[in-house]
Amino acid sequence: QVQLVESGGGLVQAGGSLRLSCAASGRTFSNFHMSWFRQAPGKERDFVAAIGWSDGSTYYADSVKGRFTISRDNAKNTVDLQMNSLKPEDTAVYYCAAARPYSGSLRGVSNYAYWGQGTQVTVSS
Repeated sequence: QVQLVESGGGLVQAGGSLRLSCAASGRTFSNFHMSWFRQAPGKERDFVAAIGWSDGSTYYADSVKGRFTISRDNAKNTVDLQMNSLKPEDTAVYYCAAARPYSGSLRGVSNYAYWGQGTQVTVSS
């Protein structure tokens, strides 16, 4: 089992920044791909960013590319999402997720075995 706990959400004005953090416990953190997803009210849960377990390769949704940065610290068992130039359309509950290697596309919700409880991000215009 892997337990994931997100923090760092809140209310920010458009153009501002937030940093989300996800703390993991349980199985060896470094053996998992780690990602962030988000879900706005009435919408599906969407991929935001991922970081690979082996070489730290990063992947981003087109909507956040150039504004968000995902990073991980395997010594601290944390994965962060730095969000800059926030827009009202970034408003959502943000979820941290962990996937085992070779589970399929990192953009697929169903490929993730473990999820955090989510943290709310609200961007005002």
